[in-house]
Parts: sequence; structure tokens; C-alpha cells
Amino acid sequence: MSLAIISALASLTCASAFAQTSQTTSGTDNTGSDVAPVVIIGSRFPSSPDLAPIGATVITATDIRNAGVDNVNEAIRKLGGVYGRQNLYGTADFDLDMNGFGADSANNLVILLDGVRISESEQSVALLSSIPIDSVARIEIMRGGSSVLYGDGATGGVIQIITKQLGPTPLTGSITTELGQFKDRAGRAYLSQGGDGFNLSLNVNDQKSDNYRVNNAVTQQNLGGAATWYSDAGRIGLRIDIARQDSGFAGSLTLAQFQQDPRQTFTPYDNGSIATDRYTAFGEYNFGAWQVAAELSTRERTSDVTFFNGTVPSPSSFTGRQTEFTPRLRNITGVDGMRNEFVIGLDFMDWNRQSEGSYSQDYATQKSRAIYFRDEMKIDQARIAFGARREVFDKTSTDPVAFSQDNYTVVQGVNAWEVQGSYAFAPVVNVFANVGQSYRVANVDDNSETTVPNTPLLPQLSHDLELGTTLGDANQQLIARFFRHDITNEIYYFTNVSFPYGTNMNLDPTKRQGIALDAKYRLSKEFRLTAQAQHVDAVFTAGVNDGKELVLVPKNTVSAHLNWVPGNGQNAYIGGQWVDKQRYGGDFSNTCAAMIPSHATLDARYSQTVGAWELAVAGSNLTNKQYFSNSFSCMGSIYPDDGRQMKVTLRYSF
Repeated sequence: MSLAIISALASLTCASAFAQTSQTTSGTDNTGSDVAPVVIIGSRFPSSPDLAPIGATVITATDIRNAGVDNVNEAIRKLGGVYGRQNLYGTADFDLDMNGFGADSANNLVILLDGVRISESEQSVALLSSIPIDSVARIEIMRGGSSVLYGDGATGGVIQIITKQLGPTPLTGSITTELGQFKDRAGRAYLSQGGDGFNLSLNVNDQKSDNYRVNNAVTQQNLGGAATWYSDAGRIGLRIDIARQDSGFAGSLTLAQFQQDPRQTFTPYDNGSIATDRYTAFGEYNFGAWQVAAELSTRERTSDVTFFNGTVPSPSSFTGRQTEFTPRLRNITGVDGMRNEFVIGLDFMDWNRQSEGSYSQDYATQKSRAIYFRDEMKIDQARIAFGARREVFDKTSTDPVAFSQDNYTVVQGVNAWEVQGSYAFAPVVNVFANVGQSYRVANVDDNSETTVPNTPLLPQLSHDLELGTTLGDANQQLIARFFRHDITNEIYYFTNVSFPYGTNMNLDPTKRQGIALDAKYRLSKEFRLTAQAQHVDAVFTAGVNDGKELVLVPKNTVSAHLNWVPGNGQNAYIGGQWVDKQRYGGDFSNTCAAMIPSHATLDARYSQTVGAWELAVAGSNLTNKQYFSNSFSCMGSIYPDDGRQMKVTLRYSF
């Protein structure tokens, strides 16, 4: 990251992050400023609490600060109860899995930053670690099919990261330093400035760690800034995010190798880097009962990887460019106790990627055009909503390499629909239901190495059902959900086949069905307990594996954490997670003689604040449990999770 870029951004932005609705819940955020309650993900517009998305999990900036988590991915896993597994590269961007989608979970989940989609159009996870944690106002997690509003890949659910926006405030911010095991060291700075009709922000992050395994060192730098101008009529603004990441690839182990030493590597030279530049312009305008909003975002992402065959390197590079434009219109009317919200919008996305390597010179494009609407009516204690979406994808791939199987042109159209309803029997008792259809289309990586060469996969369709209830208030609450996904043509990367590295295919019909619980309870003024649990059955419902369990899906997961905030500058957190056993990757026939073992981990943190200073000590996996959650063959292709890590953090806020 050049000094010229940093200087240019610093001159543009000096402090408070833009967000499409980037305000925390009512109360005080971790900067000490009071902000109003606003929710975004219900209709892709700021919504008042009475139209907040039903059954959503919300993580506030205060929750993040009290738990001491230092990246967004960790906050979603530890505070939101979303199951995550170590990715193939050992970095902080775990594969997040909602509702049991296993190895392909990242492509069945949509992640947005201030309303802009950051989920990749490839077989890769969204780089949540590039989002400065100090800039986050809230994280909103909505489970279940959501393709009407969010399109491709929203079958498992949607996660919205909403950054801070303050009103007129003086210069505020924080500077954080961190030291830990495995040569972990980090520095972060967050500045915000609010004036009369404008907000400015700047975030800088520099982090290095050798990590738990040999040849798994990671270096990451992030720089972000935003400028927002607003009035009673609306707002306009610009956001810039730049991220650089370099890492070593420790590779996989057999079960015997893992049991001998989970930290070892047999790929001591493999490495890679990712460079991402994202620029977003946004605007909102209100006129009477109508509101119009849009984002225009462009992103360039370059991935360079080098794998070694002995001492012989095999480098490759992938450069992708993506442009999104998301105009939409909302009308809100109300009369005699009835309130109606109507939203209609268009989504445009142009994506392309050039591959450069000895095995591929592929140039791939994907263009999508979508129109959607959603109408929600609230009458007294009842709410009902319905909506539909039509999206058309135009894809091409051309690879001149002689043995390529990635040459095709295809147009695919898909539909989504939903009907939702809820009824509040009392202020503390609400029941809800949701039925609909969501979808996922194969991306450029899914359409490479297919079972039929040069033939793209069919779109994946899911018929979704959710029934649930919300009991309690802000001090003690339980959200219980039953969910079911009946899926045809599920898109999956299958490793246990004759192809050298596996193949992408449409599976026979599958089903995911389960129960999820999300509870919070204020034990006293000082103690607050939060817990999540999920049981899921993921099976084939037809074909040669009819009735067999799907792989890499734990049947049960449970997490809980306890916060102690006595109000005297002290703060403590203790949290744990238990994950049930699961099928090894590739074991669709359920014939492997073993399963990935269950595991339990424990984390804790204690901090003391004196004036503007905070000193904290934290530990993850305190029992030093040696375990793994990612594997792609029976007792093989294992990617170990991290052992115990301790760290000390010093923070200065002003």
C-alpha cells in the first residue's frame, strides 16, 4: 500500500464511517455518542423498529467491545452463534455456515457492507477481516432464504455489516496495539469527525502473525475512509476500502500426521496474496412518502498464488473486476392503524476475471440483471409481506489452453418469491412464518471441471420454510426457529471422484431441516448471558445416496458467553462452543469408518479501563484443544484449527 494512496485518502477523509443505515441500537455506542435505533435488512432501506426484520440477531458495537473480538468474522461466530470452519489458508476469514450448507456454505450466504454485496462471484470467502472492527456500528444476521431482496446465494441467510455514522460530533477515535503468541502484533487506528451536514472517517489497520501452523504467517493491511453529506432530504457520499493480504499456505494433513503434530506442514513454500480495492458512491433522497436510494460500487481484486512441486514453483494470477448498481424506490403510507411499505428495485452486476497460469488462461464474464418488489403491511399486531424477484445471468468463459474444459456461453434465468407473516399476541410474545423460493447460480469456479466438459451447471433452487417465535424483551429473550430447505440441483464441489482435484456437480435432491435457538438473559445489572444452539439434519432425499447424510455438517452446535460489566472500568468475558461430530468431506455414501470428532473450545478476556486507556488480556482455545473442522477425504486432507493463543491489547480512546 503506497504512501501516496494513504496521503490522498487521508486528505479526503479524516473521521465517522458512512453507512446506508449505519447507526447502532438505541443507547450508547463505544464512542460514547447517543444514536437512534435504525434497522436496515428488512427492506434494504432504513426501517423503524416496528418493521424490523423478524427473528434477526443483532450484534452491537458495545457487544463487540465487551467481548474484545478484533475482527468481524470472529464477532459473527462468537457473538452471533454462526458456525464457522477454518478456511484452507488458515487466515481469520473462517467459512461461515448458516443452516448447515457444509463445504459450500460461503456460496449459500450473502454478506453486505453498508448495503453493498461483498460476497465473491468465485469459490472464495468474503474477506471480512479487511473491515476495521472499530468502524462497525452493528452486525445484523438474518437466517433463511432471502433471495427476493438479495438475490443469488441468499438461501442460508444474509449478514449485514453496518458501519458507524454519527451526527455533529468533535474529533473522536481510538488507537489500539496488540501483542500475542506466534509473533502476533497489530496496530489499528479509527478517527471520526461529524460536522454540520457532513461526516468523515478514516480507518487504518496493520497486522502480522506467524499463526499456529508452520508456513501460515499472515500479513494484512487495510485502509478505509468515507465522506458523507446529509440533510433532511437525504444524503450522498463516497467510501473507499483498500486491503492487502499475504499468507503462507500450510496445506493439509492426513489423520496420522495431524495426530503426530497438527502444526507441521508438507508445503513449506506455498504462498499467496490478495489485493482488493473497492470504491462506492451512494445516495438517498426523500420526497414526501417516497424515498429513492442507490449504490454504485466498483471492486478490483487480484489474487496471486504459487504452489510448489518440490522446489519447482507453479505461479498463477487471477484479476477480477466487479461493478454493482442498485437503484430502488420505497413508498410508506399509513392510515387508521395500518402501515404499508412497498419497495421496488433493480440490481445490476457486471463481473469479469482473467486467469494467468500454466494450466489456465481463462477469461470469464458474468452479467446479471434483476428486478424485484416487496410489499409489507402492518395492521395493529399483525404483519404480512410478500415479494418476488426475476434475475437473468449471462455468462461466458473462454480458455485457449488445449486441455481446457471451461469454454461456454449460457444465459440462465431464475425466480425467487416469499410470503412472510407475524403476529404479536402480547408485547413479549410474537410468532412468525416464512415460505418461499431462493436460488444460487454456478459461478466461474463452479463451472470449471464439471462432470460434462464445457457445460455449465444448472441453477440451484431451494424451497424454504421457517416457523418461529420470539419471547421476551430486551433483558431476556428467546428466539426459536424451525427451518427447512428442499433443494434441487444443489451446486457442490465433490472431491472423492476420479478427477485429479475433484469435480463440480449438481447433486441429487437434498434437504436441510432443523431447529435453532438464540437466547439472551440479563442475570443482573452486571451479568449478561447469551447462548445459541442449532440442530440440523442434512440428507439426500433421492438418488443413489437417498437417506445418506451430507458431509461437513455438524448435527448439533452450541455456543454461550457470559459478560461481566460492573461499571467500574472492569470488563470480563468468558465464552465456549461445542460442535458435534460430522462426516468427512467426500463421504456422500457414508462409508468412511470414522467421522470428524466433536470438539469444545473456551475463550476468555479481562480488561481494565482507566481514563482514556484500556488494557486487556485475552485467550482463545484456552484448553489448547487439538481439533479440526475441515477435511476433504476420509481421514485425510485435514486442515487443523488453531491451538491456544494469548494476547495483550492496549487501547487509547479520545
